[in-house]
Amino acid sequence: MVTTYYPPYHFGGDGVFVQNLARALVRQGHHVEVIHCEDAYRLGAEHPQPGQDPPDGVIVHRLHSAWGALSPLITQQLSIPGPKRNAIARILARGFDVVNFHNISLVGGLGALSMGHPALTVYTLHEHWLICPTHILWKNQQQACDKAECIRCCLRSGIPPQIWRYTAQRDQALAHVDLILSPSEYTARRHREGGIQAPIRVLPTYSGLAPDLSLPGPEPGARPRFLFVGRVTASKGIDQLVRVFAKLPQYDLEVAGTGDLLESLKREAARCPWIRFLGSVQRSELPAIYRRSTATILSSKAPEVFPLTILESLACGTPAIASEAGGSPEAILHSGAGFVYRDDEGLIAALRRIAEEPGLRASLSQRGRDAYKAAYTEERYLSEYLNLCREQLTA
Repeated sequence: MVTTYYPPYHFGGDGVFVQNLARALVRQGHHVEVIHCEDAYRLGAEHPQPGQDPPDGVIVHRLHSAWGALSPLITQQLSIPGPKRNAIARILARGFDVVNFHNISLVGGLGALSMGHPALTVYTLHEHWLICPTHILWKNQQQACDKAECIRCCLRSGIPPQIWRYTAQRDQALAHVDLILSPSEYTARRHREGGIQAPIRVLPTYSGLAPDLSLPGPEPGARPRFLFVGRVTASKGIDQLVRVFAKLPQYDLEVAGTGDLLESLKREAARCPWIRFLGSVQRSELPAIYRRSTATILSSKAPEVFPLTILESLACGTPAIASEAGGSPEAILHSGAGFVYRDDEGLIAALRRIAEEPGLRASLSQRGRDAYKAAYTEERYLSEYLNLCREQLTA
């Protein structure tokens, strides 16, 4: 596994997913090694937390260079491994059967895709980096991308324009990839529309969160309590969500996560005691938080790939409400375990239905659990993942 972020040096769901997958493969008897860039994490972390590898059987190579922050910045600009080339090459030269690249934007870039010469090279899409300099199709730090104006967007977003995006480097590098895995139909379609020619197969991801259904759910007759889990940033739509709930004192909102909008939103909601900010939450605490919530809300404005939050919520028997952004609705539409909304009016209507219609939450909860067990478990993902690998190896 090659990925920029890996716990505890990570910010979002991609690092958690890679760790879950690596551990699951080890439990099945596979030998798994992970390469990630510690320097990249330190670029965005105010207080880097120390890393200590747990005894889970996964061998983790936490790369750091004497170049410090310059190393991932070279990769960001040129999409090459830069100072980490020798370390990555040395590890990948061990003759792995499969090398699965994940988020490689700061750990090796496109230049890493031709390294190692494994029997099978897989690339898993966790974001839209291959087709978008912001990674998340978030234009000018204001709206979902509706038209490619990348240089202007980079300048307005504070991202140095990348020359390699205007060359054949991407397509030449992807020629070394045997299979691209996309978690959602939406993301597969956007990449095809973006000119990606490599084979893309849709393989919905899974929740690695252990649901404890013995934990208490919402108490009968208690105030409806809704939940947001994720980065507290503009692309997640959390600012608009807080403003909607500021006008709904009959409902509680809990916000689990950190980000650049956290302090300003705390000040904005200071007069709304029904809005509570939980800050950074340990994954071990999440099942209890999901279970006690009436529903989980994913308010993203930027197109999501396939949000882990929705799957975690369904696994815990908690309905979900999601905006129409990208792949966000797919698990909800597949399961029937919640609502998809387009605007504030649609969100408020969904809140009222789940909070006030007798029996509705219980029905949605059961649908979510059924869908999770049928389509979003670790066992289902591993079976399909390994079958796809075998299919490619024997083709």
